[in-house]
Amino acid sequence: MDKQKTIEREIGLEGIGLHTGNLVKVRFKPAAVDCGINFIRIDLPDRPVIKASLNSLFVPSPAPTSPRRTTIGDDKVQIYTIEHLMATLAGLGIDNIDIEIDNNELPGLDGSSLNFLEALLKAGIKEQDRERKYFMVKEPIFVEEDSASIAVFPASVLKISYTLSYDHPLLKAQVLQLNITPSVFQKELASARTFCLEEEVEVLKRQGFGRGANYDNTLVVGKSAVIKNKLRYEDEFVRHKILDLLGDLYLLGQPIRAHIIAIKSGHSVNLKLTQKINEQRKRYVLGGVGSHYHVTGEKELDVQEVKKILPHREPFLFVDKIVSLEVGKRAVGIKNLTKDDYFFKGHFPKRPIMPGVLIIEAMAQVGGVMMLAAEENRGKLAFFMAIDNAKFRKTVVPGDQLVLEVEAVKVKSKIGQVQGKAFVDGKLVAEANLMFALVDS
Repeated sequence: MDKQKTIEREIGLEGIGLHTGNLVKVRFKPAAVDCGINFIRIDLPDRPVIKASLNSLFVPSPAPTSPRRTTIGDDKVQIYTIEHLMATLAGLGIDNIDIEIDNNELPGLDGSSLNFLEALLKAGIKEQDRERKYFMVKEPIFVEEDSASIAVFPASVLKISYTLSYDHPLLKAQVLQLNITPSVFQKELASARTFCLEEEVEVLKRQGFGRGANYDNTLVVGKSAVIKNKLRYEDEFVRHKILDLLGDLYLLGQPIRAHIIAIKSGHSVNLKLTQKINEQRKRYVLGGVGSHYHVTGEKELDVQEVKKILPHREPFLFVDKIVSLEVGKRAVGIKNLTKDDYFFKGHFPKRPIMPGVLIIEAMAQVGGVMMLAAEENRGKLAFFMAIDNAKFRKTVVPGDQLVLEVEAVKVKSKIGQVQGKAFVDGKLVAEANLMFALVDS
């Protein structure tokens, strides 16, 4: 399993904001596990902290038709153009870092992520004593806007396929596919610079963009060549688009595994995609088990640890893992259902569904883990005494992931009462109140 990462020591850099033209100093500092990426405006009273997350995403009103940067903050405090730094943090796998900044925009530097990369590598990357939590996309996602679109599919790694196509002889169709790893990021993406068309320059300046831009930090594409500069890669334009997409995706707040296929996307579509991925994450990991459920920092048990607590074994063990456990209070378990589960072969075999009594049994097993994990109950057995108010609201079929949430109503030395709920895709499929007798084995 990958470990979370931060930097080993502080380091700083400074430069001019690409769009505001403001002089800005940035200082990177190590941060503790599970802290995430936090920007601190040290130039303002109270040093406001803005977390790099979708909740902090700032879109001005009226929103620009074609946003040229990604901004976080609120109506009072903003930080502009974070995408190149966010891409660097994503590319290096840095999870936790504090970023002190004394103005409202990150420095544009050379228009790529290269200087951020060099600074962070010089600071050193340090593993921390906590596992990284990846979100693996479970089902396809599609977003589109005008001629731009992105499709996402489940995959075991993060793979990005990008097609760039402008009505311009130098920006003809460029296609690139990369598996994103730290080494790939450093070699293939970090030094790809931002760009614009020559005819866009004056329009963008009138809109308030590009005040710190010049021919060194921005590839200005003329009719037949890049003006006063040279390309670092023949397909540098598509590489920079992947860089921007990677940075925008990291506002999800955790690394993902998926195959992302993008066509002519920019910040607006990138962020719509990130919101869609977050919605799926809420259904599969967060939302299906109540708004009070948070994955980070809670105890997890794999199936081998579950077997140390429960006496059940296959084919009558209905808990694949426990994703959250507060001993004696609540637990959340997962059961992934496949067509090979024995009960589907005989229960309405032409239209297989999971028997309701087995959903109740799965709830009970999660409840058993919650109660029997307590040191004083280790080695005991939990026998049913009563099932009340059982309701079945939706069928459960092969391919579903059953999320089982159990909360204690009363747990004593000999009796336990729990309330159980089962969810699929965030929707309640069954619920019941369960009573157990706790007896010595």
